[in-house]
Amino acid sequence: MLVEIIREVYSIFLNIDEGLFGKRPQIPDQKLVRTPYGGRVAVTMPHGNSLVVHFKDKQLIRHKKRWSQVMYLYYLLGWKVVTKYISIRKAVQLCQFLQKEKHNTYLLALDGDTDFQPAAVMLLIDRMRLYPLVGAVCGRIHPTGSGPMVWYQKFEYAVGHWLHKTAEHVFGCVLCSPGCFSLFRAAALMDDNVMKKYTIKASKAQHYIQYDQGEDRWLCTLLLKQGWRVEYNAASDAFTNAPEEFKEFYNQRRRWGPSTMANIVDLLGTGSLITSRNPSMSRVYMLYLLFGLASSILAPSTVVLMSAGSLTILLKIHPNAALVLAVIPPAVYLGISFRIKSDTQILIAAVLSILYAFLMMITALVIIGNIVKDKTILTPSSLFIIALAGFYLITALMHPQEAGLVVYGLLYILCIPSAYLLLAIYSMVNMNNVSWGTRETAPAAGAARPEAAAPHTKDQKAKDAITHFLSRAKCCKKLCRRGSAEEVTASKEALTVAAAEPEPQPQNTIVGDETWPEEEHRQEEPAFTCPNQCWVTQLQSLSDDMRLQEDILDRREEQFFRQLTAKYLEPLPEDKKKQKIMTDRLRDLRNKIVFSYFIINAFWLVATFTMQLSGNNIRIVLPKVDLNLQFTGEYMYIDPLGFMFLLSFALLVVIQFIAMVYHRIYTLIHYVAFLSTESKPEKQKHQVKEVKDHGDADSDEVAYPNVLNRNYNHGTLV
Repeated sequence: MLVEIIREVYSIFLNIDEGLFGKRPQIPDQKLVRTPYGGRVAVTMPHGNSLVVHFKDKQLIRHKKRWSQVMYLYYLLGWKVVTKYISIRKAVQLCQFLQKEKHNTYLLALDGDTDFQPAAVMLLIDRMRLYPLVGAVCGRIHPTGSGPMVWYQKFEYAVGHWLHKTAEHVFGCVLCSPGCFSLFRAAALMDDNVMKKYTIKASKAQHYIQYDQGEDRWLCTLLLKQGWRVEYNAASDAFTNAPEEFKEFYNQRRRWGPSTMANIVDLLGTGSLITSRNPSMSRVYMLYLLFGLASSILAPSTVVLMSAGSLTILLKIHPNAALVLAVIPPAVYLGISFRIKSDTQILIAAVLSILYAFLMMITALVIIGNIVKDKTILTPSSLFIIALAGFYLITALMHPQEAGLVVYGLLYILCIPSAYLLLAIYSMVNMNNVSWGTRETAPAAGAARPEAAAPHTKDQKAKDAITHFLSRAKCCKKLCRRGSAEEVTASKEALTVAAAEPEPQPQNTIVGDETWPEEEHRQEEPAFTCPNQCWVTQLQSLSDDMRLQEDILDRREEQFFRQLTAKYLEPLPEDKKKQKIMTDRLRDLRNKIVFSYFIINAFWLVATFTMQLSGNNIRIVLPKVDLNLQFTGEYMYIDPLGFMFLLSFALLVVIQFIAMVYHRIYTLIHYVAFLSTESKPEKQKHQVKEVKDHGDADSDEVAYPNVLNRNYNHGTLV
């Protein structure tokens, strides 16, 4: 399968039409290399581009996502960049050349399913070139896929980028540059206490949550602490698959929620150091982060109060009675979640989400009916609904190309109880589960169904083939390490089937270290010198029109990987006793955080209950007017806590709206400056037409002439 995909990708880049050629042309020889960490396949594409696939053997090198990033970053920065200047003897000259190279070297971080255009990358590079202190910059991420879960995420991502990221960018720094589409500066990654600290093994319970559940956010936290700026460019668009299933979505957010809070608490805990070291992080911005963290913590009680208001309107009962009824479902769900499996928790959350959605929809219709009946909009519920809808509508209109996403806003509002109450409970209760939870037993979300697939262009076929290539790459990750009797059993069928059936992860594993067979012990000699029927021989035997030549790894590079593995990436030995201790510590940490988290929400609800119980003694009285702003002779009553919450919410909305307007103006300026203001010559238009007609392989140079001809101080884009 691997050889077939290489052949297909190569043919697509050559624009070979199988209908015109009865016999496929011979593909040049490609290289297979055994390495200290496993192996690699180096493919040279038709026009000189290199495609290198690394195969990691978890018995030779530490596995899991963060450690793969450590290996690649040290390889790209510590070997690819630094070794170019090994021949320079003078220390001063070496320092100057290396400093310039690090400053002008950028690493593009992507997911395997991310889709983007070259112009999107150039916009990110522009931010790096304009501002030397920018260590990372991210673009606008668009979730793709189908179904209600993806629709919800489309609007959620839109609101997150329109408001939250712009506010972070304008008033301080972006807290997370997502790994699915971000550009990092080599000098920032190679700075003190960034990559070095990124290699720390999790030794405490909280480390598993902060370090491994959201590694991109933690990397940005290290950059911010070191004084680098992280930015957001709204004109740089990228598209990535989003979870389509309710279970996958909840498991994804089960990782993101606690890791986000852990990193924000880490930033606030070192606020004095950060504000003195990072010029973009002011004390006012740290106060903004504290207010945002408090809002996130109080989100469950806010949803309960919203549900209580809905029950008051629907059932015409006292607000305190409605509050008691609204507390019962989440309290019961919280209590039983400690006793049932995570799959059952998700099933119950799905059922409750549907019930809450119906409650929200019916309440909204009743509020609209009351507005028409009473001919007034000056009620707390009416003002909240109208203000929220108007705010989202104006925000969407400020983004004309994405204004259509406002249609999904209705679904987003209906799902507020599920996202901010039930998901919060699920995330906190399962905080001790540090398994990845997504894309382990199912194919990548958003994959096209065969019956609904549209005709693919050649570019789309190339992207699909490369994505399929990368997803199948793990079929050869287990190198042959045993006798020939066991090696003979590895057949072509095993290569194609094994990749489609990933190793299942237990739902409630605590410490994410996978176990290895006890009879397999690491030897003194490297195990990548395997005999006849190893992965190299298997791949070579499957290739007929493309020879895969085995090559030898450079001696210095081999020594580099040996030293890197010995220092940072030695496979972790299995220690049942330590795992049991860490399991208990994670459970204790979960219990403490859950107690603190929900006791704060309980205090807020009790305070609201007490205010409502006091009746006329403690309340704010406002006159009620009709649609013509005439006094109706009636009054509306608001408790002080509710009024303070609405006032805080309105203040936060105003702050984010101002930041959004400011960011939109400067995004427009940047985008206009990026585009060529001169009209394309007729000759160039003719060239573009010829490329489309004849399928010229160099079409990118015609479509993006100004982009590709730019000079960026001879830096390296990795």
